[in-house]
Amino acid sequence: MSTPADDPLARERSHLASSRAALRAMREDVEALDIADVTANWVNAAVLAHQIDERIKALADLSDTPLFFGRLDYLHAPGADRSEGAQGEQFYIGRRHVHDAAGDPMVIDWRAPVSQPFYRASKKDPQDVALRRRFGYTGGDLTAYEDEHLSDPAEAARTSKLLQQEIERPRVGPMRDIVATIQPEQDEIVRSGLGGTVCVQGGPGTGKTAVGLHRVAYLLYAHRERLARTGTLVIGPNRSFLHYIEQVLPALGELTVRQATVDDLVGQVEVRGTDDAAAAVVKGDARMAEVLRRALYSHVTMPTEPVVVVRGSRRWRVPPYELEGIVRELLDREIRYGAAREALPQRIAHAVLVQMERSGEAPDDRVQDAVARNTAVKAAVKAIWPVVEPAKLVLRLLTDAAFLAEHAEGVLSEEERKLILWERPVRSVKSAKWSAADAVLIDEATDLIRRTHSLGHVVLDEAQDLSPMQYRAVGRRCSTGSATVLGDLAQGTTPWATESWAEALSHLGKPEGVVEELTAGFRVPTDVITYASRLLPHIAPGLAPVASVRENPGFFEVRAVGGTAEVVGACEELLRNEGSTGLIAADARVPELAAALDAAGIGYLSPGEETTTRTRLTLVPASLAKGLEYDYVVLDEPRAVVDGEPDERTGLRRLYVTLTRAVSGLIVTHTAPLPRELTA
Repeated sequence: MSTPADDPLARERSHLASSRAALRAMREDVEALDIADVTANWVNAAVLAHQIDERIKALADLSDTPLFFGRLDYLHAPGADRSEGAQGEQFYIGRRHVHDAAGDPMVIDWRAPVSQPFYRASKKDPQDVALRRRFGYTGGDLTAYEDEHLSDPAEAARTSKLLQQEIERPRVGPMRDIVATIQPEQDEIVRSGLGGTVCVQGGPGTGKTAVGLHRVAYLLYAHRERLARTGTLVIGPNRSFLHYIEQVLPALGELTVRQATVDDLVGQVEVRGTDDAAAAVVKGDARMAEVLRRALYSHVTMPTEPVVVVRGSRRWRVPPYELEGIVRELLDREIRYGAAREALPQRIAHAVLVQMERSGEAPDDRVQDAVARNTAVKAAVKAIWPVVEPAKLVLRLLTDAAFLAEHAEGVLSEEERKLILWERPVRSVKSAKWSAADAVLIDEATDLIRRTHSLGHVVLDEAQDLSPMQYRAVGRRCSTGSATVLGDLAQGTTPWATESWAEALSHLGKPEGVVEELTAGFRVPTDVITYASRLLPHIAPGLAPVASVRENPGFFEVRAVGGTAEVVGACEELLRNEGSTGLIAADARVPELAAALDAAGIGYLSPGEETTTRTRLTLVPASLAKGLEYDYVVLDEPRAVVDGEPDERTGLRRLYVTLTRAVSGLIVTHTAPLPRELTA
């Protein structure tokens, strides 16, 4: 019988057990903290109690999640003088730092500098690593290990079997982190600095979403204090997508990152209406920002009457020409409309104080504040620089043809103005049936009046689908911070989808952003991505196809079927395999397929609902498939997916998205002929 002393696997299991015990002790230490006598008041006590609660949550030991996934054996102690022959150290690499009672590390956080060679060291560049060990797990139990002797020239470079197994492991439940499988080109993006904006162009299965989330986790580790003050935000395309990714950061110990859609960010009004594609394109055009700016500042009028301030027995007169000078100086400074309006009474009051000083008085700041609050001054400010409500401004532009024509002159054509004008008058902001594009216009107007709060870092996923005005809305949320922009130009499925990342970064306010391209596919099997790539020349001719690095070619079949019964049969066939299955179909086909599944007694979920071992089938409308992934997919009726969109290019892009959601196998079922782009 082997013992831990002579059985490497037993030794590693022993270290895992000790590490879990140490993590438990760390958690118990925090739980035992007594803060009764260390805070000055109840506010400080509440803040500290919240911080302790968050720390306790971050130290949770997830039983089915490996505490560490790798080990590095260095030739020399990091930072030591190698000429002295300093003995190398051994580090276990995991999702979070764990130390023993003496404070010595048992697991090193994957984000620490000493962990970086786990992802980047190679036979060509071993980075002083003698051995890299990867661990295999079943649930939370350590079951295997695999060694790479990077500094041994006699050992040939080879593909890691455990790495392949982890990439291909069946998926049930929400999206998992990829911390154990980050590749060198991904790691470079993950560890890029906080000061710069990075745009990641990545085809299906290249891991761009995971890279963006792991970059947030890394930045929170490297710049925790700064980002704790300024905040971080992940923006996704819809609620289903956000639900799918919501557990990735908590699994890495990060609990403070907010998640939202663009609609959430600009949600100042209730969205109850929709635009046709042509109107939405105009409303989403960056030129609308200039129209809004003109319309807003048209409310500023030059004074024609003096301001007379009465104080006691004295009257102080500020003539119209002097008032006009103050107004023009505020306009020239190009500060926010609301900030300038707040400054105007103080500027008028200052002009009065100058007159007081010339007459021999010695007024102070209290006098200036009193003059600024004077009835005559307030009346002048109201007439010169009136309060403007953002929603009312947008409502007037969309309902008053003359007002729109005046401020869109030379910016929008007459035809474009007609497209966005509402046919019927609206009584009030509350009764208006605002569209999603209208809400973005209101957000732009709001920012023209008062500055939007900026965060330290924003991650924007599926960015290719945003309009220029939506980019501006996101850019306002990181105007003093940085961004990680994630997307694939080939998957743009909106009428206003971006054609160029340089253009998108410009609208975002980050023209200096660096564009990185990921072309190695880790998720989609070779046969599937090869088939889907037939569409690329028609939807994004400038993009290189994704090259799958999967050793398992996956399962792929195109079937002509006689009806929905055979589609259901394909689902039943795939459900015999381990893992999740998605049935993806054109939105209009979903009710018929749902009825067929019900008739067959097959349970299914909607996108965003978490799969379980009992219910592993999700029925997915094509419009919600983006960003999701399943072990196996049945794609119903490709022609219907294409025809469900307003134009063929958008339809083919939607088809490209739906074809690339499978991790292990794909069955394409059809009764109608396939699109010619797939058969050519």
